[in-house]
Amino acid sequence: LVEADAMAVKEADHITGPARIVANLPYNISTALLLKWLSLDPWPSWLVSMTLMFQKEVAERVVAAPGSKAYGRLSVISQWRTDASIAFDVDPRAFTPPPKVMSSIVHMTPKVMGPDDPPLHAVEKVTAAAFGQRRKMLRASLKQVFQDPEAICEQVGIKPTERAERLTVDNFLALARLI
Repeated sequence: LVEADAMAVKEADHITGPARIVANLPYNISTALLLKWLSLDPWPSWLVSMTLMFQKEVAERVVAAPGSKAYGRLSVISQWRTDASIAFDVDPRAFTPPPKVMSSIVHMTPKVMGPDDPPLHAVEKVTAAAFGQRRKMLRASLKQVFQDPEAICEQVGIKPTERAERLTVDNFLALARLI
């Protein structure tokens, strides 16, 4: 048992072998904690799986498919690094006092990264630009990352007039490889 700030602790300093994270996360830092764990280097190092309770809306963002309203940066990075699925919902009445939100349990199993996977910082940069201006077409939103975003999009087989929420995880990885 390690008593520490979850955002500051370096888990690898305390873990000597394969481990699973099972947690009812504080909702105000749940996304930040998840991104911290998804950023482990090397990936997946000691991590075997994560079974985490989130506010339902966050859980839906983790597993959201392209084209859905919930799909965004968290979806792309979560689904690139893990196989993620919602195991079940938890009714507010399961807690005392009951929160005002529904919760969901998400199970995540790390994927092995391939030799052609881009570095995390490149995926973060592309997704931040693309989703930072969600309603803009890629030819406009990717200008902060690429000098000629139209040519880059065409190079990887993506229409420059597409919007970020329509791209697949593989589309984002293809863009990140070009950084």
